[in-house]
Amino acid sequence: QVQLVESGGGLVQAGGSLRISCAVSGSIFSINDMAWYRQGPGKQRELVAGISSSGITNYADSVKGRFTISRDNVKNTVYLQMNSLKPEDTAVYYCNGNYRLEYYHAYRAFDWGQGTQVTVSS
Repeated sequence: QVQLVESGGGLVQAGGSLRISCAVSGSIFSINDMAWYRQGPGKQRELVAGISSSGITNYADSVKGRFTISRDNVKNTVYLQMNSLKPEDTAVYYCNGNYRLEYYHAYRAFDWGQGTQVTVSS
């Protein structure tokens, strides 16, 4: 069974840094685009950062210059380095993207994982 496992969240003071990870468990053929999302208390889930299979990245305006998304295609893992954290970054962070089970399959989206909680204290 293919699953996303997010980890690395925690409690950090404003101005601090944290790196969270998203690992794909299960056997797959390839991964296409991946992205990090977050859902703050009482808010809708929003896109934070994305990365293509070739490494092209994009960011929400609210995190540009502070967050960096990266991927390790050998480990099937995506990372989000978060610097200069602010209390408004407090949220559950989720990753998602598209993958193929076999080369002849169409790309499909992952099921959502459990997310990882990031709490930034002021």
